[in-house]
Amino acid sequence: MIEVTRLNGTKILINPHLLEMVEETPDTVLTLTTGKKFIVKESRQEVKNLVKSFRREIFAIHNAE
Repeated sequence: MIEVTRLNGTKILINPHLLEMVEETPDTVLTLTTGKKFIVKESRQEVKNLVKSFRREIFAIHNAE
């Protein structure tokens, strides 16, 4: 899971496997494969970096086994 911040300051966890699209309009909008949308404070690049870090962590766990 990646942690992002809604515009009201609430932290939420998103399953990055469900991310379909990340847009900056100028707010960052996360669209999940379910059709649900979240507007977050993080930039598109920050979300991208969070997903990359998550995947690196998962890959490292798999290779350690």
